[in-house]
Amino acid sequence: MSASRPLPGMRILVAALAGVIALATATAAVLLVTGPAPVPETAPAARAEVPDLAALTPQALRPPAAAPSAGSTAAPQAPATGGPGVTPTPPRLMVISRSTLPEQTKTDIAGLRHVEKIDSFDGGAVTVAGVGLNLLAVDPARFRAWTSRAVAGQQELWNALLRGEFVADSTAARRLGLVLGAHYQVDGGPRLRVAASAPLGLPGVDGLVGQETGRRLGLLPGVALLVHGPEKASAALGAGVRKLLGEGSQVVAVGAGRTAKAPSGTGTATRARPQAAGRVTVGRPGSYLELYRKSAAICPGLSWTVLAAIGQVESSHGRNNGPSSAGAQGPMQFMPATWKAYGVDGDGDGAADIWSPYDAVPSAANYLCANGAGRGGGKLEKAVWFYNHSWSYVRKVLSIAGAYARAYP
Repeated sequence: MSASRPLPGMRILVAALAGVIALATATAAVLLVTGPAPVPETAPAARAEVPDLAALTPQALRPPAAAPSAGSTAAPQAPATGGPGVTPTPPRLMVISRSTLPEQTKTDIAGLRHVEKIDSFDGGAVTVAGVGLNLLAVDPARFRAWTSRAVAGQQELWNALLRGEFVADSTAARRLGLVLGAHYQVDGGPRLRVAASAPLGLPGVDGLVGQETGRRLGLLPGVALLVHGPEKASAALGAGVRKLLGEGSQVVAVGAGRTAKAPSGTGTATRARPQAAGRVTVGRPGSYLELYRKSAAICPGLSWTVLAAIGQVESSHGRNNGPSSAGAQGPMQFMPATWKAYGVDGDGDGAADIWSPYDAVPSAANYLCANGAGRGGGKLEKAVWFYNHSWSYVRKVLSIAGAYARAYP
């Protein structure tokens, strides 16, 4: 997938930043999968050796079930009901300003009919290897009430922000395949840990950091304003706020039935999220060679050798299926959250099984294709990069793919 543009609700934040902070990963595997250590930057481009794929039979190798410890019992999990003293007041509108909103403007908005509560937060944009992320920097004690009751009740989210860690929006986490617990080194800034993800429900907002972390990242003070009022009065709220703000700020509806329009003159700004394929059936080929070839055919332009190279790097063609230390599973080492979005039933048995090569290999083709792999060239390289957030990994995969192309002309 090409570098995404911020959604309409955050375009102004991106434009307002004087310098965009580039985030680079500090681990080899931070997106879809977790695989072996990448080839060192100085490694020579030697001819990779490849096994005889025609002699390798796909097998669904699962780890043995863990035996429960003596005397242990599984306690039922109580549903989250919100933090102590937290009364959810979901936002109806989100205002994005080019600069810090003046106190008088906020006072005027608070005085509008139907407005019951407002609060402002810092915000801005960073990039993850060229992919834009829009962040809010919040005080957990204040922001917590702006989330749903279920999210407000997840105490670990708010503790993570107080520790200076990053909480990703669930959609952004799935789109990028972010590995919870992984660390990211901010270019010229702090090293951040992805501590958790949650459905934040704010259009264009990809995640949260604490206020101090936001200052260290250079996010802009007080440029985002949330407005609460009766749901039935949302239209009137929007009209009143827009009239007060005039040109230069953006008002985005939040919640069910919301619509977000790009500012006039900027064109449409939609984030392209890779879409999973529909029903995909490759059957149960008797060899990995046949399985890779049939799976690649679901993505016109994608060479089967790329799938074979990924299968070799990730699991040695199903001989080391994990789970990895980060939780990646199966012969193509999917993270469960990414599997939920892109896993397919490849053999037509009625289930998409992360451990089955007949499902995992076509699912890998599905994910690569959704990120543009079928277009070749730089798009293919970027799609492989999305599979494992490392350019040395990309070089290794493409080198092995070349070896397969030579071995199977």
